[in-house]
Amino acid sequence: MQIDIREAETQLCKLGELAWQGEDVVIARDGEPYLNRLPCRGSAEPRRPGDLKGRIWMSPDFDDTPQDVIDGFEGKGGDNLV
Repeated sequence: MQIDIREAETQLCKLGELAWQGEDVVIARDGEPYLNRLPCRGSAEPRRPGDLKGRIWMSPDFDDTPQDVIDGFEGKGGDNLV
């Protein structure tokens, strides 16, 4: 279903109900599709901390930043492109 934005302003509740029922609701502006009205649905199951335990690996030196990289960010390097 496509509806003009001016008409949609007066039918917001009805359009929301149609979207919840599975209808594709497209709001048009000057005859061109402008917005899609979609229902906001939660995820199927709540997140559980630790789901990826043992499946992600991080290098032991992850937090070690080389001094030349730090110097570059601080503008202390020899070949700055400024």
